[in-house]
Amino acid sequence: MSESASAVPSRTTSLLESTPKPVPSDPIPSSSPAFATPANPIPPPPPPSKRTAPSVLSISLPPATLRPLAFRTFTKKHNLTLTSSALQLLAAFIGKHCGSGWREEGLAEKVLEEIAKAWKSKGGGVIVDGDSDHLKSILHSLQGFISGGRLMQQGSLSRQGSFQRQPSFNFGDSLVSDSSEASSNRRFDLSRETSRSSIGGFASHLDEANEDNGKKDIRRWMTVIGAFEQPRLVYNVPMKHFEKASSAPSLMPDPSHKTLLFRNRYNLIHQRLLRMESFQVPTVAPPRNHSLQRSASTMSTPQHAYKLTPIANLLGRNGSTHLLLGLLAFTPVGSLALMDLTGTIVLDLQHARPVPENGAWFTPGMIVLVDGIYEEENSGAGHTLGGAGGVGGTIPGKFIGFSVGGPPCERRELTLGISITDNEQKSNASTGFGWVDFLGVGSERSSGTTMRRLEKTVVGRASTSGMGEGRGRILIMGQVNIDSAKTLQALKRVLGTYVSGPAEEIPALFVLFGSFVQHAAMAQSGSGGSIEYKENFNALASVLTEYPTILRAASFVFVPGDNDPWASAWSAGSATPLPRRGVPELFTSRIKRAFTTANAEGRNSKDEDLGGEAIWTTNPARVSLFGTTHEIVLFRDDMSGRLRRNAIDFEALDSKGPEEGDDRGREIHETQDMDIDEAVKSAESCVPATKAKDTSSSGLSFDTLTARKLIKTILDQGYLSPFPLPTRPVLWDYAGALQLYPLPTALVLADPEAPPFAMGYEGCHVMNPGRFVAEGKRGIAKWVEYDISIKRGKVKELAF
Repeated sequence: MSESASAVPSRTTSLLESTPKPVPSDPIPSSSPAFATPANPIPPPPPPSKRTAPSVLSISLPPATLRPLAFRTFTKKHNLTLTSSALQLLAAFIGKHCGSGWREEGLAEKVLEEIAKAWKSKGGGVIVDGDSDHLKSILHSLQGFISGGRLMQQGSLSRQGSFQRQPSFNFGDSLVSDSSEASSNRRFDLSRETSRSSIGGFASHLDEANEDNGKKDIRRWMTVIGAFEQPRLVYNVPMKHFEKASSAPSLMPDPSHKTLLFRNRYNLIHQRLLRMESFQVPTVAPPRNHSLQRSASTMSTPQHAYKLTPIANLLGRNGSTHLLLGLLAFTPVGSLALMDLTGTIVLDLQHARPVPENGAWFTPGMIVLVDGIYEEENSGAGHTLGGAGGVGGTIPGKFIGFSVGGPPCERRELTLGISITDNEQKSNASTGFGWVDFLGVGSERSSGTTMRRLEKTVVGRASTSGMGEGRGRILIMGQVNIDSAKTLQALKRVLGTYVSGPAEEIPALFVLFGSFVQHAAMAQSGSGGSIEYKENFNALASVLTEYPTILRAASFVFVPGDNDPWASAWSAGSATPLPRRGVPELFTSRIKRAFTTANAEGRNSKDEDLGGEAIWTTNPARVSLFGTTHEIVLFRDDMSGRLRRNAIDFEALDSKGPEEGDDRGREIHETQDMDIDEAVKSAESCVPATKAKDTSSSGLSFDTLTARKLIKTILDQGYLSPFPLPTRPVLWDYAGALQLYPLPTALVLADPEAPPFAMGYEGCHVMNPGRFVAEGKRGIAKWVEYDISIKRGKVKELAF
């Protein structure tokens, strides 16, 4: 007992007074016995084996078998049209990744649904082309989300606090591996999928602009598009939409492309007229007045329901009144005729009146509306198509015209399907060509709303105190002859006025129009050869280097004229083919060096604005601001003089009124006394001005009337060169760059023969800077300053 009793305290003492053990090297202590866990850590379990994706037996799926399902998904559900190449590409993709269960298990329908959504979010057009990079990138990105022929579920994303319906997959730049960081950010990226994928890098700056608006440069969202870079689109009449040209462009195309040039112009204007309510005949139509009247392109009245008659349908309808749409041209015998896609008819405009009176020019090469009576010729021959005067032959007889007018132009909002409510512009999918990417910067439906919101963020503070302040301005100078010392002196004076203020008020863009020399370069004229031409630009570079602040803060765009090389070497200053390329880089090295030096000197500054640059673009060219929000067309041409030389002369109206025995005069008098809606009388399409009124008694200056006449002529035609090809040559395959459809937000017609002006017409602001150094006045420089925020320009003068 004693031994055992004495043993117990010793055991207790040994338990309580245990010797301290060294601290283990493992920072994680072993578990206590109180938790019934072993003292030694349990070895970690082996890593789980990767779950193998279920295999899919690929099949060869014929495109014809997939066609019904693809038609139901793309065409009926998403209003898209598949080409044969796209259908073949989709059939190969479905057969490879969905296998034999593509139809029975419904695998293909879900995949096609995601492809259609991604196509529309990327800003693709109505036509899904298999050769496009958009479709190939979508299919390549979608491969990572297909497992066993099924789309991987994204339920975790939908439960992360997002209550908005978002696309299941992101096909933008945020397509990364399945890391935790990517998963946490994917919901935010999906919300911006549409804007980013459709316009490249534009929308990626949206959040940065919201965080720090003041430091952002408007030029980040500015793109200069040359005529040879613009997408070549052709209007498909049966399908009623635009599609890309099938053939590759060439400077020496097939002769049939010359016919397609005029056919495309006619189809574009024809569909534009048929979309107007004035040319949509109601079911129960009142008696129609056959004379053309002034009417707005956006309005219609019960009195007006015009119906176009093809020229071929005039056969056998002697003495009937018709409204024709056709191209003015001369027949081989020198008679004035009207042509359309069905035939040709000789015109008799002896008693015709222009509509509006003295409000536009009408020259051969224009597409016009002619209202009159068809008169058959007195011959015993049968009335059949014959001759070779037109596409379908010459109609016997003649068409006696009473009224001649241009096709009314269509506002940009109607063309793109933009509805204006409460001073806000919103896209409307039911009308217009909102899904068409006319410039390659994204379509209106895909990026228009985002870009307008971004514009308010970036430009909204630029002109808060009125026009003429802030970065949101464009300086436009026309006919800058740098071989004249007087021009360089004026340029110094103008640049000095803008550099005197703070850097935040320097305009973002300077546009200089040629011709940059007074005589044709390298044509044995007064301007000399290539060495003298390069020295002129060296002198311009010396002037620009005196203003490094402007060179670092602005971009300079140079648009050539007819006297600039290389075209001037063989044209000797005459009209060169349009479009034409910019000034060769051989002559511009010194100016580029001036911008490089100015940007290098400003690198030590902490501002994050972009450096300046010199852009040598084509003629014509386009400037895109914030995607489809702003489209500014730059065009240099002596247009007003060419219109005066080739215009059709109409007989002047007799101030005493029509004679009693003149039936035609009685008809004109009765037509002018008709009751017309007040909305049509005050329509903006009558005269390019803020208020439509009779120019004969308005008391306006001759320069203002000439400007209105020029604006209405060009915008109604919707084409920058409405002349015969011998008068103004055009490259057949690049004629689409001359189209003004949809109507741009601003048009710069640099015509030194016309007076400087800045006025609006049907929502398009048209400007002409005239000559930079005015003729006949000593020391006067003129230019136009365009404010982006209010979409208005102003002619400015400065003495030097």
